[in-house]
Amino acid sequence: MELRLLVVEGNTAAGRERAVASGGAPAGEAYAALLRDLAPDATVDICYPADPGTNLPGVEELGAYDGVAITGSALNVYDGGPAIEPQVRLAQDVFRAGTPMFGSCWGLQVATVAAGGTVRANPKGREIGVARKIAVNEAGREHPLLAGRPPVYDALCVHLDEVEVMPAGMTVLAGNEMSEVQVAEIRHGAGIFWGVQYHPEYSFGELAAVLRRYGPVMQRDGFVHEGAELERVIALYDGLQALPADKALAWQLGVDRQTLDPAERNRDIANWLEFLVRPTAARRRA
Repeated sequence: MELRLLVVEGNTAAGRERAVASGGAPAGEAYAALLRDLAPDATVDICYPADPGTNLPGVEELGAYDGVAITGSALNVYDGGPAIEPQVRLAQDVFRAGTPMFGSCWGLQVATVAAGGTVRANPKGREIGVARKIAVNEAGREHPLLAGRPPVYDALCVHLDEVEVMPAGMTVLAGNEMSEVQVAEIRHGAGIFWGVQYHPEYSFGELAAVLRRYGPVMQRDGFVHEGAELERVIALYDGLQALPADKALAWQLGVDRQTLDPAERNRDIANWLEFLVRPTAARRRA
């Protein structure tokens, strides 16, 4: 069954340019490429709601998609404004359309606000690099989004913000010491959203690019003492991108198969496609 998917790029044009300048990829393009890898039968479109004057799909057009995925973003949803409010409205329209939705990091935050919750800057600070010891709760153990995940796992991440007030219809599936809501489902209107606070779509190379962009922040917030120290850390991430089987590099970063194996790293998105998108598409076409 051929799928039709939509990726919602969370960044502005300037944000996408910064990603490329740091050696990374625009979030929407990288997300679309991963979806094509995971679902070779899929046609994947990208929309850019943070760009001025963009014509966004309405409820009827969104209903013609089999799934909608929202990328990460450097924006903060509580700032509001013309780059953010259209993204919240678009998520509300996806809920109205009843099309399965997924979100990484920013995507989870946008869906939370669209469903009536709130987001804040995490009082514990930024989580960047690897989100450690994400613990699956009782609801998560029975949920298909986390099928195949161990009871406790790590994931690549970068975020300052987190869910503050959970909307009605949110079920938390996993959390860690940094954020209570690391994985969640939201049922709102006619739709179902599955999302994570980390970045299952990231590679080690993409995270290296993130660290290059966040250099001043990394020093300001005490993650590293100096630029040379950060460069050494970035080299480890770049090294694992090139040599994922290098035991010494993995040991120095303290990572294991959950982040090193792309199939494990991408598991949440693959589960969304298998257990929510495809069954919903089949029912709609029956």
